[in-house]
Amino acid sequence: MSEIIFDPDLIRRYDKAGPRYTSYPTAVQFHEGFAEREYKDYAINSNAGGQPLSLYFHLPFCDTVCFYCACNKIVTKNRKRSAPYLQRLYREIAMQAALFDQQREVTQLHWGGGTPTFLSHDEMRELMAETRRYFKLLDDDKGEYSIEIDPREADTATIKLLRELGFNRLSLGVQDFNPAVQKAVNRIQSEAETEEVIEAARATGFLSISIDLMYGLPLQTVASFTETLNKVIAMSPDRLSVFNYAHLPQMFKTQRQINEEELPPAEEKLAILQLCVQRLTDAGYVYIGMDHFAKPDDELAVAQRNGSLYRNFQGYSTQAECDLIAMGVTAVSKIGNSYSQNVKTMEEYEQRIDSGHLPIFRGIKLNEDDVLRRHVITQLICHFSLDMPSVEAAYKIKFADYFATELAELKQLQQDGLVRCTATAIEVQPAGKFLIRNVCMVFDRYLRESGEKRFSKVI
Repeated sequence: MSEIIFDPDLIRRYDKAGPRYTSYPTAVQFHEGFAEREYKDYAINSNAGGQPLSLYFHLPFCDTVCFYCACNKIVTKNRKRSAPYLQRLYREIAMQAALFDQQREVTQLHWGGGTPTFLSHDEMRELMAETRRYFKLLDDDKGEYSIEIDPREADTATIKLLRELGFNRLSLGVQDFNPAVQKAVNRIQSEAETEEVIEAARATGFLSISIDLMYGLPLQTVASFTETLNKVIAMSPDRLSVFNYAHLPQMFKTQRQINEEELPPAEEKLAILQLCVQRLTDAGYVYIGMDHFAKPDDELAVAQRNGSLYRNFQGYSTQAECDLIAMGVTAVSKIGNSYSQNVKTMEEYEQRIDSGHLPIFRGIKLNEDDVLRRHVITQLICHFSLDMPSVEAAYKIKFADYFATELAELKQLQQDGLVRCTATAIEVQPAGKFLIRNVCMVFDRYLRESGEKRFSKVI
């Protein structure tokens, strides 16, 4: 079990804006010179390797808006709006499937949103049936098939159906159980609704249950969040994600409805994070990194111990070798050494699909330096360590020469106790694990060259 030290003074000093590294290069580097034609070339060429596939479906509809949300979403009470979207999504599924070898197994599948359970039960059945029609899904629970759940939009019957459709992992949005906080962010959700979903998931044999919390929301205090944590720990999820609320109303219009005067001051926010770390580790959870905690026997914790943990657009993952095919509005794919993104508006999506084209509008082809740096960043963010000789052998470089600038910059982080550097390794120290983004940023060539500021604070 990895040791962590919460050092408030160190965190204050290093709390600056930086990427979350769900990809490297980050989406800031995507460009419109990489589009449908380039994507198709990568997709077809990927078949030679025969790697398994990961499928992601973006289902953007929400019944009500949560004021803190920064996701791509469509807020509507009209349940009929999902039908025309799904019809086009099925056409995208068919176009994508035509590019890939039908024998490549889908070992990872994820429905995200929005609120995937906005769909009716019949629509859920139909979407999974269309997916099975074109892709080779597994039927033995060996795949990682997950879905994001809003407990206000799911009941026991919904959970039973999802299990029958093949889902074996779910993630529940909670954020905070305090009624005043819920009202301030426009997400009223009872403990009973949440418990019903968890009990149904356990009764139907889901393999992993995750709960999402958020700190830094209006009216939150250490005392109020202690109550939320006590209730969540009693529910005993396999995993927890404790996200930092980044207030960026200039970028996300819905956040303008949050009263800034009610946001907790920086000291209180930091104290809430410290509380989370203490309470969750005392309860036996392992700190995986980047907001994530898991029970020691959860597959994320196991993957971190055996060196197979990976990170992608859905967060931490055990499926490192997959090509990720992402479908729907704004979805981001990773095929071979490339990333690509679908158009961001429903109108553009409809136009592209109706004209018989994949809705990809930008992306990036990774060069050799990108691939190398992605490996370095992935190792650090997933395993808190980097073995230099293995990097040298894999990429035919002399680490000390290639990364001379970075190693010089790491000296300050070493003096501050974030890392320990030797001639052969970089080891993130217990006090540096909460600041792993800062360590990774040292190896981000694009960030160094551009000084890009469009990221959230690291804490």
